[in-house]
Amino acid sequence: MEKKTLTCCLEHVELALDIAVDEWETAPVMKSIEKAASCEFCQNPAIYVVGNE
Repeated sequence: MEKKTLTCCLEHVELALDIAVDEWETAPVMKSIEKAASCEFCQNPAIYVVGNE
């Protein structure tokens, strides 16, 4: 399976989890982010990475 991730801020974590379940059809894994990144939905600082691995 291809590794997929979404970075998100606290405001958009629920949206990222919903997208992961709907599009990837697998249980998502949510981790605190380790490097500086922007939220994929609003460009605020991201605090979580939601992935399929």
